[in-house]
Order: sequence, then structure tokens, then C-alpha cells
Amino acid sequence: MTPRCPLGPRLLRVLLLCLPLPPPPRAHRFSAPNTTFNHLALAPGRGTLYVGAVNRLFQLSPELRLQAVAVTGPVFDSPDCVPFRDPADCPQARLTDNSNQLLLVSGRAQELLACGQVRQGVCEKRGLEDVARVLYQAEDPGDGQFVAANAPGVATVGLVVAAPGRDLLLVARGLAGKLSGGVPPLTVRQLAGPQPFSSEGLGRLVVGDFADYNNSYVAAFADARSAYFVFRRRGARAQAEYRSYVARVCLGDANLYSYVEVPVACRGQGLIQAASLTPGALLAAFAAGPGGTRPALCAFPLAELDGSMERARRLCYTAGGRGPSGLEEATVEYGVTSRCVTLPADSPESYPCGDEHTPSPIAGRQPLEAKPVLQLEQPISAVAGLQTDGHTIAFLGDTQGQLHKVFLNGSQGQVYHSQQVGPPGSAISPDLLVDSSGHHLYVLTAQQVDRVPVAACPQFPDCTSCLQARDPLCGWCVLQGRCTPKGQCGRAAQASQWLWSHEDSHCPRVQSLLPAHRPRQEQGQVTLSVPGLPTLAMDEYFHCAFGDYDSLAHVEGPHVACVTPPEDELPRNPPGTDHIILPLALMFEDVAVATTNFSFYDCSAVQALEAAAPCRACVGSLWRCHWCPRSSRCVSAGHCPEGEDTVYSAQQVDVQVRGPAACPRVEGLAGPLLVPVGWESRLALRVRNLQHFGSLPASYHCWLELPGELRRLPASLEETAGDVGLIHCQAQQFRPSMAQPELPVPIYVTRGKGQRLDNAHTLHVTLYDCAVDHPDCSRCQAANGSLGCVWCSHGQPACRYGPLCPPGAVELLCPTPSIDTVEPLTGPPEGGLALTIQGSNLGRDFAEVRDAVKVAGRPCSPEPSLYRTSARIVCVTAPAPNGTTGPIQVAIKNRPPGISTQHFTYQDPILLSLSPQWGPQAGGTELTILGRRLQTGGNISAFVGEQPCPIQEPVCPEAIVCHTMPQASPGEAVVRVLFGHAERTLRTSPFQYTANPQLVAAEPSVSFRGGGRLVRVRGTGLDVVQQPLLSVWLEAAAAVPARGAQLPDPSPRRSCGTPAAAPQACIPLEGGLLQCSTVCSVNSSSLLVCHSPAVPDGARPRRVFFALDNVHIDFASASGGQDFLYQPNPRLAPLSREDPTRPYRVKPGNVLDVEGQGLNLGISKEEVRVHIGDGECLVKTLTLTHLYCEPPPRAPQPTNGSGTLLQFVVQMGNVRLALGPVQYETEPALSAFPVAAQVGLGMGAAVLIAAVLLLSLMYRHKSKQALRDYQKVLVQLENLEIGVGDQCRKEFTDLMTEMTDLSSDLEASGIPFLDYHTYAERVFFPGHGSCPLQPTLEGPGEEARRVPVRQGLTQLSNLLNSKLFLLTLIRTLEGQPGFSQRDRCHVASLLSLVLHGKLEYLTDILRTLLSDLAAHYVHRNPKLMLRRTETMVEKLLTNWLSICLYAFLKEVAGEPLYLLLRAIQYQVDKGPVDAVTGKAKRTLNDSRLLREDVDFRPLTLMVLVGPGAGGAAGSSATQRVPARVLDTDTITQVKEKVLDQVYKGTPFSQRPSVHALDLEWRSGLAGHLTLSDEDLTSVTQNRWKRLNTLQHYKVPDGATVGLIPQLHNGRAVSQSLAQSCPLGENVPMLEDGEEGGVRLWHLVKATEEPEGAKARRSSLRERDRERARAKAIPEIYLTRLLSMKGTLQKFVDDTFQAILSVNRPVPIAVKYLFDLLDELAGKHGIEDPETLHIWKTNSLLLRFWVNALKKPQLIFDVRVSDNVDAVLAVIAQTFIDSCTVSEHKVGRDSPVNKLLYAREIPRYKQMVERYYSDVRQSSAASYQEMNSALAELSGNYASAPHCLEALQELYEHVHRYHDQIISALEEDPVAQKMQLACRLQQVAALVENKVTDL
Repeated sequence: MTPRCPLGPRLLRVLLLCLPLPPPPRAHRFSAPNTTFNHLALAPGRGTLYVGAVNRLFQLSPELRLQAVAVTGPVFDSPDCVPFRDPADCPQARLTDNSNQLLLVSGRAQELLACGQVRQGVCEKRGLEDVARVLYQAEDPGDGQFVAANAPGVATVGLVVAAPGRDLLLVARGLAGKLSGGVPPLTVRQLAGPQPFSSEGLGRLVVGDFADYNNSYVAAFADARSAYFVFRRRGARAQAEYRSYVARVCLGDANLYSYVEVPVACRGQGLIQAASLTPGALLAAFAAGPGGTRPALCAFPLAELDGSMERARRLCYTAGGRGPSGLEEATVEYGVTSRCVTLPADSPESYPCGDEHTPSPIAGRQPLEAKPVLQLEQPISAVAGLQTDGHTIAFLGDTQGQLHKVFLNGSQGQVYHSQQVGPPGSAISPDLLVDSSGHHLYVLTAQQVDRVPVAACPQFPDCTSCLQARDPLCGWCVLQGRCTPKGQCGRAAQASQWLWSHEDSHCPRVQSLLPAHRPRQEQGQVTLSVPGLPTLAMDEYFHCAFGDYDSLAHVEGPHVACVTPPEDELPRNPPGTDHIILPLALMFEDVAVATTNFSFYDCSAVQALEAAAPCRACVGSLWRCHWCPRSSRCVSAGHCPEGEDTVYSAQQVDVQVRGPAACPRVEGLAGPLLVPVGWESRLALRVRNLQHFGSLPASYHCWLELPGELRRLPASLEETAGDVGLIHCQAQQFRPSMAQPELPVPIYVTRGKGQRLDNAHTLHVTLYDCAVDHPDCSRCQAANGSLGCVWCSHGQPACRYGPLCPPGAVELLCPTPSIDTVEPLTGPPEGGLALTIQGSNLGRDFAEVRDAVKVAGRPCSPEPSLYRTSARIVCVTAPAPNGTTGPIQVAIKNRPPGISTQHFTYQDPILLSLSPQWGPQAGGTELTILGRRLQTGGNISAFVGEQPCPIQEPVCPEAIVCHTMPQASPGEAVVRVLFGHAERTLRTSPFQYTANPQLVAAEPSVSFRGGGRLVRVRGTGLDVVQQPLLSVWLEAAAAVPARGAQLPDPSPRRSCGTPAAAPQACIPLEGGLLQCSTVCSVNSSSLLVCHSPAVPDGARPRRVFFALDNVHIDFASASGGQDFLYQPNPRLAPLSREDPTRPYRVKPGNVLDVEGQGLNLGISKEEVRVHIGDGECLVKTLTLTHLYCEPPPRAPQPTNGSGTLLQFVVQMGNVRLALGPVQYETEPALSAFPVAAQVGLGMGAAVLIAAVLLLSLMYRHKSKQALRDYQKVLVQLENLEIGVGDQCRKEFTDLMTEMTDLSSDLEASGIPFLDYHTYAERVFFPGHGSCPLQPTLEGPGEEARRVPVRQGLTQLSNLLNSKLFLLTLIRTLEGQPGFSQRDRCHVASLLSLVLHGKLEYLTDILRTLLSDLAAHYVHRNPKLMLRRTETMVEKLLTNWLSICLYAFLKEVAGEPLYLLLRAIQYQVDKGPVDAVTGKAKRTLNDSRLLREDVDFRPLTLMVLVGPGAGGAAGSSATQRVPARVLDTDTITQVKEKVLDQVYKGTPFSQRPSVHALDLEWRSGLAGHLTLSDEDLTSVTQNRWKRLNTLQHYKVPDGATVGLIPQLHNGRAVSQSLAQSCPLGENVPMLEDGEEGGVRLWHLVKATEEPEGAKARRSSLRERDRERARAKAIPEIYLTRLLSMKGTLQKFVDDTFQAILSVNRPVPIAVKYLFDLLDELAGKHGIEDPETLHIWKTNSLLLRFWVNALKKPQLIFDVRVSDNVDAVLAVIAQTFIDSCTVSEHKVGRDSPVNKLLYAREIPRYKQMVERYYSDVRQSSAASYQEMNSALAELSGNYASAPHCLEALQELYEHVHRYHDQIISALEEDPVAQKMQLACRLQQVAALVENKVTDL
């Protein structure tokens, strides 16, 4: 029996053996996304953990919860530069990640010391309670403060050691970078004082040439007296190989006089990789050795290590480094001048830590060697040691992220546990730390920190698992019942109390039980044998728990005696069982010490388990039960009641009468075994052991279990010899209710009143009926002879039991054979056909029919295996001439033959042809084999080549249909048909296997669920497919029959002469799927046309595929990865909303607008059909919610069956939507006014009413006309856009390819953002070039004036920090009539520059001025506020936004804006651009559109780049860069495009000027031709000179060109960049193109363009002319603009989305500004949301973002051509239109740019509204957050070189209005108290060098 868990609550609490193992405790873990961890440090007292990472420092709790984080990078730095403040001091500086190189805790100062790789490895101090708090950071560190290695791959190790009164830092580092050569490998540094981390005045390991030794440090440790450093190095130049070393320094030695190092070696291993110091030894991990050894761990006893060092020190102090043998055993290393000396013998003791006169640094020559204690498979990267309970445990981390726990026992180590901690393949860091309690281990990898238990004892729930773990830190505490460390087990010192896991201990267990089980009725004692039981105190005791029953235990040595529970305390036996099993536990208090199971049995329940043999069940059971025969009871007592025999249990070995063999039982049937039905039979049974019943008389009965009846027969006992007897049952005639050939009937015997005798085995008699299964004479006579069956002709002839048939009625001969059916009736002349003959009396056995069959007079050979007695003969026909026919004859000997009524015919089948004659090699082709007499025989099979071709039933006389199977390769295959064994071959027309069809494209990839959408599929070899299908598998629970139901045949059975049925639309598949399919039509070998299958509602598409015969291709594979998508069916509203049955009135010429939902999700406009009656309403536009169609001009006719009304029906694929009746109407004519009314009301009233009616009708007509015009304009625009759709898609594909290449380039070079200084100056001073502030040129004698002027300007700067002075200055200047708008903007920018370092202050000023501005406008027109930049506050707001949003530009919006700019440039460059007029073929600006058709051809030039570019073409270092140009480009345009390609990763300001280079065409080795826009070859006609182009020079595609320096007076023009300010902007070519009377032209002559586009002139008259021309712009030009617009649409959308998206956190400045505007509106009671919308739009979107869209050169270092600028102007205007609150409507007179984006602007408006809403709902920006952000921004311009110049220029404006400013200051009482006027006069005196008495 299987033990079960006990149900008692107490044992559920204490018995752990039945509980499943709990999962191991989840390891605490910390990780940070996209962050690499470097180092780990632990604060001993508080347990806080610190993680040094790349660009971050993390502070964690002991449970690894994040407490604080500090950002340490990236920073601008270079390893080749000393720390700098001004970036100009280090031109090679780049944004560099700051890896943490050293992380230590200073316990005395409670400081965290962190050193990074940047700034030459300088360190900083941070607070232990908050790592983000910086305690010390060197502002200008000297080289004495360079601590860590400045390269991340070079290790730095260190220690904080306590010296008298201070902490010292010992640092060891490797060689890294050219500036680290002067930093010693080992230094002592101070941590306190004015220069923390400085090594000034402290010890350093001086090295002659560090590169010679190249120390690579592994670890640093300290014990109570010494510090140890573990490293690898090579020796001086003579020793090239590396060795492992350990160095030692006294802790109190600040000068490193005590430095000693000795080499260490692990036998047979490589170099040292990691190390750890334990109290008695140094544990070191070594790499694999050269001999193929594995990585190993070695242990160096600390005493031996110190002894080796002391020996080296003694020899160097006292023996000149020589050992007793005279060999050098110690020396002074590192190339210093010191040498080993001979001092007095007591010098080592006198100077234990060395002194100034002792030699240093000492290196021992003799290595300390140790044997490996353990070898591992993977390299070891980390080691940690722990000593507890007298055992040493090592923790090893390997390079694959695994942690190994090792038990060190003497000279051997054993891994007892390994676990994966870090990610696979990620090495464990050397910083492997054990916490101060010794309970947890912190494991660091590059991605995470894990907290791992040192000993996982609690995870082992029971004694067995605890001891199997073999964990030396764990053991089983017996009386506590748990796995614990030894220290947590209270009695661990006593014997058998704590069982150590690591040794071969055995858990306490019950070794034996006596007795092993007891009857439940008896209560008694059980003795348990439990070896190794722990000893208890006198007042303590064990007790036994039987389930929930407790009894006190009596212990004697290993034996424990307990008393079993009484019967009423035991649970009931489970039904169908004779015992219960209870857990028996030996308990100490609530702890189970040892457990087993104990059984309580019930003998009275045993006999019920086996009703057929109760005695045998009783005495043969597992229990000691006995049987009482007379009373038929099973008892557990020693014997039966007095006077009754007892049959004892088989386990009772000391008695004779025992076991099942002694039971009274029926042994078997004495006769008969077979009993015929209907004949009276008497049964007899053998019995044994009835003597146990005694001599008392008793009655006996036989019982037969007939079907549906239990029949009792009286019986008598016949005593025979000994203990054997016979039971005779009364004679009986049996007739079962169900007729069966044979029926086994169970039988048993009872004595007395139901006392059943045992059946020795299963007993039954067999009833048989001759009439069943013997329907004819032959089968009756063939029956088993022992049954006695005969064929009886008495009455109804039948098969009967012999005695039941009268003697004369027995038939010995059977009748003539009867043939009922013959199949088949035809066969081939060759014979060999299996013919099946069915009938009766067809022989009694096979011998009778062996030669008895003839077919059409020919012998037919029967098959023995297929013969069925009397009923069936299967024979094989013999050959016969074609046409032979005749009946089938069966002649059984001694009887007349049986002849069939059917005739068999020998006929010759003929194969004629195939259809089709080819198909795919994957098979599945429905092949029709045509011929004559094909219905020959019944076993017909077809083959194509060697492959079977399964036949589709039925076979017709003239056609066989089969389906081809897959073929290995294409080719011909002969078709064969087997008719039985006769083969027919069609050799004249073999079947051709072709290559499988391939699909390369399928579109569209979306449809409504109703299906019916046309899908065009392109591919190859499609015409070989017979029935292509487009199928979809659906998960449709409701539509699929129940699992297990009969599925219909997907290919239904056909009949001859009728066409094949069309495949079902949907068929269920196995697995609950539904397959819906449509048949595709084969258009050609490369085109299929399919209709999407309809999908039932509620079904979910799972797979869409094409079934091309046997080739199944997923739709996604055919469409290039695009899955087929089903959209919900569209919904359309009735035309008449109020009453759908009322006809909708239609006026001819109107565009019908039908509203709905999801209209264009699954169909295109061209596929929709709209019918009005039998006419068609032409669909013009289809959007998501609207369908616009133009009805027929005249009313069509109604369709059949729709009555007289016209029905409006929309057909979308299979979806048919009837939207109600339609009625045409004509414009109602104005009826003449009635005469009666004229007479009644008079002429005056008539005229008045007529006028009112006329005005109403005219207004209504005009309104409807305007609406119709708007709808028609939208329709026309839609049609135009769709017309250029294909072109847009192609252009967009090319553009995306180009942008993908650009993106990959940008990953390497980055987006060319302007540096912040340049960006700020360009925004602050637009139009001033790149040098807005120029220092005043000093003349002779100016040097003396410089000092007072600087003092004055400094005082002015201080004065500006007074808010009162600054506000007074601004208000006074703005109040001056001569202070122009330009002056205001200039002064505002100067203030922005001067106050950049105090942005909090500038923001406060801005807030005050904005409040004043709002108060000013609120009384006038609030909507006009911030509309223009007319005041200083508006310019200040512009500058403030530019400062605050620079980071957002770089991180978020800059990339899409730059990609848009490059996309525009790429598109413009793809078409011709006129160099004279500036017009382009590809543009969005109609005023810049080149309207003439210019033939052009793209060319690819190979540009030589490199040293050979300017010289000989063919230099080995020269590269060829392809450049795309047009043959119509001028030479200057070519040079610009070539420079863009060659310098595509270089900012524009760093490229050579296009005017400093010439373009040289190289042809061959000697052919060099310099090309230019104008030369002697230029064509001049009628005073028109045409600029030279590549076409002019006939430069071919693929030509090689080079850029060479332009020669000027025989010397090359310098290509270096001018750092001084340029004189003006580089404008595009010529405006009028006039040059000395000769006019220049490029693509078109200016006279041929009467509108004369001069974009730079914008007089009112010309703007009117532009507007008039826009009205009449031809459709072809609008198409060009739309093509450009469609191609750029994605990039425009991306840019707008980046600006207006709040998926990222909103810039805090935007939130702050919008909250301020909301506050001002509330303050002034402005509740109009439109006004607030306008304020926000004017302040942010139009003020900042429109400027960024129009002028990207303010942000990027790029060239923006005039054509790109014109396109950006259109996009910026679209952005402006999207920000307005007025409704955007377009008409025929609207500007072209509004027409272009008419459909997009409403969507953009929604984006603006949503942006404002989302910003409003985002969390408010607090003053603290804003000030913190501003403080961070303030430093960006702190080192600006032009602040003094800005103050100088600002003073010029102050000087200009000096008197007015002084007056305003003197009038203000607060200003008087602050003496602001006086201070300003002092400034004036200093700056102007005036003498003043102030």
C-alpha cells in the first residue's frame, strides 16, 4: 500500500516527510537597464552596499533595494588630456563614458571614495548615507591627484588603512595611456587635508621604466599588520615572461620602506587571476597551464608566505641578497638605484618595517609554490573565503556566471554546490563580498548584483535532503527537526544531536517494528527499534503519535515501546479495504524524530473482499486471520468458538490445518462442460474439505448466473474417499433469453442458508446452440464435432443438437451450392483478377472447393486465406481471349454444380490520353486518364512514374480520376494503370512534372470579414496549378462540429457523367478549426486573381494561405512578410436618417455624402461599387467615415423587383449594404405669384414678399453652392493624390532606402548639431552671421584703458543682478520713442547672454514682465498678446525657450527634423534645379516650381578621394566614392552634390568651400579636364549665355572626377576654414542673371517665364500676382506638388509627432510656461479657452517651433539651399495653420499650400489640442524642480568668451539713454535707498574714463 499524507492537523504541522520540497528562497537581485556594473563596496557597520557602474553610482540596502543613485557621466574627456575646464584646451575631447575604477569605504571618516576613468582617474568623496551627496571633488586636480587608471580595461586596486590619527589610501594600478607613465604603480595617498588623494610627501613605488614591468594588479588585502597586493608582471628587459607575485607592506609604513614581493606559483598552472585572504591562508585562482591543465585553486599558508618574504628581506638587509649557496635569492627591482646591502644581523628585527637606509623595493627570487587543491572546468574570475566552525569555505566565481562553493579540507578542495548566478557567459566580478554577519554573499556581474545565502540550510526541509546536500555549513538538528548551521543547534555538542551534512551521517529511522501490524479490535504494545537516538534530560521524554493519537514512549537503549490506540480512536477503514495505514512518529515535543507507517487490520472486512472465496481470502491475507467454517466468519482471535473447527492463517506456521488449501471448496466440474440448449442436463462438481462442517446435516444448492437470471438448483452431496466428495445438481433444461452460439455461465455452490463454498478457481459451464451461426447445411456440418450438431430436415430445415432431431430427418448430403453475388463482372484477358463469389453451401471446408470453381468456362483458383466456410470464395481468374463471357460455376463433389445468373466478361482496357498533361512536382494535380473499358476488374490502381496516384471513386468506363503525389524533381513520368495484375501504360503522352509554383507578391493584404476583395497574386509557374485556392483557417468554436463528430469529406464523391461539384466554401477540420476557401482564377503563368474568403462572425483567423494543389504558401511569405488582416465589416448609415423608408432626394450634379464607420479599412475607393437603380454612382473619395460619390446626371431605371423606387446599394466585395430608396429632383422653379393674392394684398405687399422669398432662395442657393464647391475641391484633391499614389510609393521607397543608409551613417558620425555656444548666439542674434559679438579693436594706448573699463563692466554686471534696476532699465528703454524694435530684440538678447549663468533670476524677471504684458493686453485685445516680437519680454521669452529646449532638441525632436531636412534635400536634388532662377522641378512651393518639362538623366560619378585625388589618378591610397548627379546640373551644382556625398558625415562648417575647389574630369591616365560653369566653350546666342552642364561637356555615366584646389594667380586657394566672421551670406546664384549686357540662363530663360519669380521681393503687388497665379495653377503642376508632398508625408508626420507628442515626459520648461499662462488667465478672469489656446500657441509653437522648422541652420551645422528653404516654408505654414483655432476650409481661391495639406490639417489640429490637454493634465512643475533644471542649464554658457563684449554693447544702449535711466532711478524711492543711480554713474565713469566726485 502506498502511504498517504495524514489528515490530522498536528501531524500536518510536524511531519515534513509527506510535504513537497519548497522552492529555494528567491535570491535578492538588483539590476539597472543599459548599465554596466564595475565594482562593489560594503560599509561594514551599516551593511549598505555601493555599486560603481559606468556613468552611475548606486546605493543599495542590504536586501539590494535602491536607496540612492548618482550620475557620474558621460563627460567630455580624453585620456590624452589632463583635466580641463575649457574645451578648447583639449580639442580631441569627446563625450566619454565614465567607468568606475575604484570604490572604497573609509570607515573612520564615513566616506565613500569613488574614482572613475575620466579626468585621468581623479577621485571624489561622497556621503555614505547618500551617495548622491558629493563631499569633495577636485576642481583643478594636479598630477599628484591622478589615482585610477584612465582606461577601463586596466585594473586599479586599493585599500583604506588606518594610520595613527588618519586614514591612508594605498592604490595600485596598471599602465594605461600616454599620460599615466609618470604615475607610479603603487602609491600611498592622504585622504584628509587640503589636497585629498594627493601622494605628495608620501611613499610611492618608484619605477625606472614602468613599461618594462607592466604590473597588472589582481587584488589588495590587509590583515592586522600588513597590506598585501597580488599582481602579475614581467621582469626587466631580460625577463620577457610574466609571473605571479604577492607584495607586502606594513600598515604603518607611509613611505613604502617595507615593500617586499615574492613570486608565487601553483604547480602546473598559469598566471594568477583572482585571490582572497582568509585568516590562515591566501586563496588564489590560477589560469589553465600550458600542459592542458584546467583552471585551479591554490592555497598559500600565510605563515609560509610571510616566511618567504622575511627570508628575502633578511637576505637583502644582511647578505647582499645572496643565499647560503651564493646564488642571488633577493634583489632590488624596478630599475631603481638602491641595492641589497650587508647590515648587522639584527637589522630585520630592529627595522621590521624598514627605514630610510634599508634597501627597497625588495623582490625575492625564489617562488613560493603550492599544489592545486581543486581544478574546475571554467576559468575562475573571483575568489572569496570564509572560516566558520573551524572549517574553511571558498567561494569561486567563474567566467560563465556560475558560483561554486568549495569545502577546503587540508590539501584537498571539494565543490559541494554550484549555481548559476549571473547571466550565462557573464563573468563574476572579483568583488565577491561576504557580509559582516557571514550569512550572505554579494555577487557582482556586469549586469546585476545578487545576494546569495552563504549556507542554504533552511531550504532543506527534511533530514534526508539536509544530509544529501553535503554542505559543510549545515547539519540536521535532531530535536529541533530542521537543517541548521551548527551554531544554531542548541545541543550540537552532544552525541547524536546534530548530524553534520558533510560526513556520512544517517538520519534517525525506525529500523524495525514488533509487531509490524495489529488488529484494530485489540489494543497492545508496539516496540520500535531506533538506532542512534539522542539522549534526553531527566524531565524530557519521547512520545509516539499514531495519527492523532498520542501515547507516552518508554525508551530502553535503541528500543522504544508504545501502546496502540483503542478501536474507537482509530479512523474507519476506507471502503473496499480491510485495513488502515497510520503514520507512526516518534516525537520530541512537536518535532518528529523518526517516522514510519503502522497498519491496523480488520479480519471481518477481509472476507468481504472476495465473495467467490471468502475462506481463501481470510486465511491467505497479509494479516493473521483465521476462518471458522461453520459460522462462516473470519476472526483475529487465536481460534474459533468452542466445538468448531478452525482453518488457521497461512502465517500460522505451528499448525496443520492452515492456509487456503485447508478451506472447504469446490475444485471443479466433474461433468459435463458443454451443455446444449434445450436438452435436459445434470451437472456434477468436485468438492474437498467438507469435513470441517462436522456431521450436522445441511442442504446444498447449485447456482448458475444466467443472463438476466440467477437460477438455483437443489443439489445433493455424494461422499467419496477421504476429504473429497461430489455435488450433484438437479437435472435442468436451459434456454437463455438471448440466442448465442456459446455462452459461459458462472456456477457456485452454497450450503445451508447461503453459506458459500470457495471456488478454487473461476468455474463456469458453456451453453451452446447449434442453430446460431450455422444457417446452412455446409456450415452446420462444418461445426465442431464435439457439439453433436446435425442438419435436420424435420419441419423447418435447421441445424440442431443431434438427440433433438428425429432419426430419419438427419441430412447427410447438403443441397446444391447457391451463388448470390459475383464481383467484379469484368476482368483483363491476362487473368490474375481476384473474383469474390458469395452465396451459401459453398463447401464445408477449403478442400471441397479447391478445384470446384470455373469462370466463363475457365478455371479460377481459390485463395485459402480468403475462404469463408459455405459463404464466400475468392479466386484468381485464369487468362482467356478478349471478349470471352459466361457464368460462374461452383461444383462440389457428389452434388450438382451451382451456376450464377450473372456473367463474367474478359475485356481489354485501353488508355488514350491525359488531362492535364503537366502539374507541379509537389503533386495534388487532379489527373484524368481517358480511355475505353476502364471499369475492368475491381482492384484498379494508377501510377505516375513510380509514385502512386490515389484514385477518386468511382472509376468510370471512359475516365479514371486520380491525384498526383509529390515527385523528387521535375521531369516526365509515364502513367500506368494496374487492373489487378494486368498493366496498361500510356507512353505516347507522359505526364510532365514542372517546378513548383512560386509566389513573389500578393496584394492587398487586408479585407473585410465579408470577403470578396480582389487579391492579385504574382509569381511563376502559376498556370500549372489546376485549382488554386485562397484559404483561411479559423478558430470557430460555434461553427465546428463537436470533437469526435464525423467530419464531412472535403472532396465529395462524384458520379460518372455529372460535372464535379464546386468545393464547399467552409469545411470543418480536425482540432476545432474551420477552413474557408475561394477558388482563384489563373490569369496567366504569372498572375492569379483571387477573392478573399468570407469569415463567419465570431471566428478568429489563424492562418491565411494559398493552396496551389499540394503547394501551400502562407500569405505572409507571398506578400513579403505582410500578414493578411481581416477588418470588421463596414457600417453605413441610411441616407434618410429620420425615416429610412422615405426616399432621399438627390439633385443632379451634387456629390452624395454617405456616413459610416470603418469604410476604408478593408477596401480601396476603386473597388467600391455604388448603384442607384441600374445606374452607377461614381465613388470619388473614400475615408474612414465618409463615402463621396457622384450620382448619374439623369435618373436611372429601377432594378428588377425594386418597384418604381431607385434603391441606393453599396457593394464592398461580398458586403452589400442597401441604404434606402432615392428620388431624383429638379431645381424648383419660382411660380408666378397668384392673381388672387395680387388683387387681395396689393402690389406693395407682393413686391415685398417676392423680395424676401428671392433673398431667401438666393442665400440658400449660395450656401448649398459653397458646400458643393468645398466637397468638389476635396474630391478633386483626393483624385489628384490617388493619381500620383503609385509614383509617391515608388519615390517613398527610394527615399526610405536613402534614409536607411543615412541612419547607418548617423550612427557613426552623429547628427551635426551645433555646439551650444553657436546655437545660442545664432538664436539670440539672428541675421548677424556667426560672430554677433566682436571685440573692439584696440589701438595704440588702449592698454591703459582696459583695466578701468573691465572694472566698470563688472560693476554693471553686478548692477544687473538687482531686479529693481533691471526692470527699471527695461521699462525705461522701452518707453523711449527712438528705441526701435530691432534695438529691443538686441538688448533682450544681450541680457539673455549676460544673465545666462543666472537662469533662475532671468526666469523671475521673465515671469514679472509677462505678468505686466498680460495686464496691458487684457484691457485691449487679449488674443493679440505674444503675437509678434515687439517687446523685450517677447524676445526674452524666445531666448528662454531656446535655452530650455536645447536638450529636448538634441534628444527627441532633432533627429526627425534632421531626417526631414535631408529627405527634402534628397528629393529636390533628384530633379533639375535652375541655377539662375532658383526654380526646381521637385518642390512644395508653387512660386519655386519649375513648370517647363526639362529632359534630364541621372548619372553616377566616381569621385576620387584621398591623397591621389588632387594628383595622379591611381594613387594606391585613393578611394572612389560614388556620387549621384544629373546631366543637367551646372558644374557648381555638381560640386555641391559631390561635397555632400564625400563629406556626408562632416559638419558643413568643417567642409571645404565649393568655391575653393575645381571639378576635374579624369579620362585615362593623362586626360584631365577642369570643368567650370563658364568658359570659352559656353554657348552664347542673342546675348543669352547658357551655363555649362555635364550634358554640355558630354560627361558619361560612371565617369571619374576629382576635386582639386582652385588655382588663383598660379597658387592654390586655401581650403582651410576661415575662423573669422564672414562678410555675408552665400546666396544662390544670380537674381537677374545680368553680366555685362549678356544674360545668363540655365534651364529656362527668364523671358520665357512671364511671372518672373523673384522670391526675395515681396511687394504687395507681386503677392497679389502670386495669389492670382495660384488660382489658375494647372492640374499638372499641382500633381507635381502632390507627388512631392506624398513622398515627404511620413517625415512631416514624424516631425510634428515629435514636437507634439507627450509619450515622453514634457519638457519642464513647457509645463512651467503653460502653467504660468493658465495662472495669468485665471488672475485676469479670462475664461475663453480660445484665448488661452492662442497664448500657448504664440508663446511656444509659433515662437519657437516654427522658427526651428523654417531655419534648421539655427540648430544643425548644415547648408540649407533656397529650394529646401522654400519647401520648409510651406511645411512651417502648415504647422501654423494647424495651430489656429478657426475652422480650416479651402476653396478654389485658396493658396496652393493650403490646398496641399487640406486633408491633413484637421488631424494636425487634433494633435495640437491633444498636446495642450495632455500638458495640462501632466503633473505640475514645482518651483524647486524648475530652479534645479535652470541651475543645471546655467552652466552651459558659463565660459562664454563674449560676455564682456555683450556687457560693452549693453552699456552702449545704457549710455545712449543715460539721463532718462538716471531720472527713472532717482524717482523710485526704493532705488534711491539702494543708490542705484549713483552706482550707474560710477559704472559710466569707469567705462568712459571720466572723473567724478561720486
